[in-house]
Amino acid sequence: MRVLVIEDDEEMAATVATGLRHAGLAVDVALDGAAGLERALGSDYDVVVLDRDLPGLHGDQVCGRLVAAGCRGRILMLTAAAAAEDLVDGLGLGADDYLPKPFDFPVLVARISALFRRAQPAIPPVLRGGDLVLDTARRGAWRAGRPLDLAPKEFGVLELLLAAAGRAVSAEELLERAWDENADPFTAAVKITVSRLRAKLGDPPLIETLPRAGYRITGQPVTGQPVAGQPVTRRS
Repeated sequence: MRVLVIEDDEEMAATVATGLRHAGLAVDVALDGAAGLERALGSDYDVVVLDRDLPGLHGDQVCGRLVAAGCRGRILMLTAAAAAEDLVDGLGLGADDYLPKPFDFPVLVARISALFRRAQPAIPPVLRGGDLVLDTARRGAWRAGRPLDLAPKEFGVLELLLAAAGRAVSAEELLERAWDENADPFTAAVKITVSRLRAKLGDPPLIETLPRAGYRITGQPVTGQPVAGQPVTRRS
């Protein structure tokens, strides 16, 4: 999942971005409304976390322009105001959700994840492919009941492959969706990550390489209920 954080407070922006990256998300940051609008319109973000009280180009204006431009990304608006009228105003501008400051970080992550699942086509909270189960809400993964210890990028790549429902996903698309804007387009990061995933998933192999097309999960993923047990603590 790729997220853009538009927040003028540098310390707050850095804290939010670091926390979201530890949660396994690819995060870019803009420190003012104009830069945030340009980035949001120029890249394909899944969720835009937008501070409403931006100087210069106000967050309301950024939100309105993104909606008018048909921006695909869901908009989560942050504000220091918690009054009901502010909530109504923010949602009335076209924001998809609204979170008052200060907020608990797990709540922010949960709201972002919920917005991502609401994107079209809808992505279920639990993804399956054969005996592989990925619980995106609890950030846990299992194969044949065996918990998998996945690093954030490994989890993100596996999530994208399962969500593709058998469609081949190119290395370029994986790099775009699971890494941030600083990723080198000529890097071997995707190939290395897929290789590590294959090793952790074990046999029989689940990730298939299609020449000139990319990667896909063998078999057809289906939705299901949350699995029993606790998700594994994953490395940052």
